[in-house]
Amino acid sequence: MEGVEEWEVEKILNKRKIRGVEKYLVQWKGFTAEGDTWERKEDLKNAGEALEEFKGRMNAKVRKQEKIDMAEERTTREVYGENVVQVG
Repeated sequence: MEGVEEWEVEKILNKRKIRGVEKYLVQWKGFTAEGDTWERKEDLKNAGEALEEFKGRMNAKVRKQEKIDMAEERTTREVYGENVVQVG
């Protein structure tokens, strides 16, 4: 956009939703962590690659946690038998 300074996204670090508004924690290229800011998705139109990379990392974390949860459940069933009720 002409007349508007634009910074390059190094990496998307996190995501949150407050009152229905999604925001992403952005690490800006050439800046320290002190320069990280929360930005609305619509303000990151030129950061498609960084957003996709973030989604991939988050999906991998979810898959890893699901594997951990399944292994813990399997261990619990082995130790206490099949009639275990999961709480929480």
